Amino acid sequence: MELNFAGGLPPHPARANRLFVFGLGYSALTLARRLIAKRWRVAGTVRSAEKAKTLAAEGIEAFVFDRGHALDPAALAGTTHLLSSVPPDEKGDPVLDTHGADLLRLEGVKWTGYLSTTGVYGDRDGDWVDERAALRPSGKRGAARVAAEEAWRALGRVGHKVHVFRIAGIYGPGRSALDTVREGRAKRVVKPGQVFGRIHVEDIATILEASLARPEADAIYNVADDDPAPPQDVIAYACALLGVDAPPEIPYEIAAKDMS
Repeated sequence: MELNFAGGLPPHPARANRLFVFGLGYSALTLARRLIAKRWRVAGTVRSAEKAKTLAAEGIEAFVFDRGHALDPAALAGTTHLLSSVPPDEKGDPVLDTHGADLLRLEGVKWTGYLSTTGVYGDRDGDWVDERAALRPSGKRGAARVAAEEAWRALGRVGHKVHVFRIAGIYGPGRSALDTVREGRAKRVVKPGQVFGRIHVEDIATILEASLARPEADAIYNVADDDPAPPQDVIAYACALLGVDAPPEIPYEIAAKDMS
């Protein structure tokens, strides 16, 4: 599916909307900060009291949550838009397992989003995929993602407008090939035929904003650039931009042995 959207979210009455985010991490926080600037109320979960305190200073109401630390359901009251960026674990989806019944009882939710991964498509030998492609995850983690997606989409069958965002490799400030090179951690591991799509964190936020403005029930979006590339080429390009020599290429078989 394709979103054609420009100009940001339309104006809303002050404080009328409340976004609740399960998992206020790198991508979700980028969206949250944009919405706060537009006078949305934003709340969500973090893993530590220290981070909750830090986010409170930004105007984000944060609650500590994990599978063993459930929320008071009152924290969800007033939610008009719901987003989860929490990945599944070995037991399933921590959010739905812990608070699925609470989410079913929420009223007035206009939009629900789940941040997934393009990893649900598995290894396609370099072929292109779109949202209609069959899911062929490899390994337990990929299978768990597919199961989590379906569990979130099931909310759509009971009234939620659910949107799944399958995100490629995320980069942005502090998390890019440029940072890896500057920090001296860059390696150029070569696995013939391996290419990845990527997406800037600000572009993720733009896509999420577009979806918030135009909800579409049971929508699925691949969130990726249109320029997949081998990882070693990305590192080489970053080195060229920084004016430093690229590290030597390392065959994947040798790198795999070193990591074992």
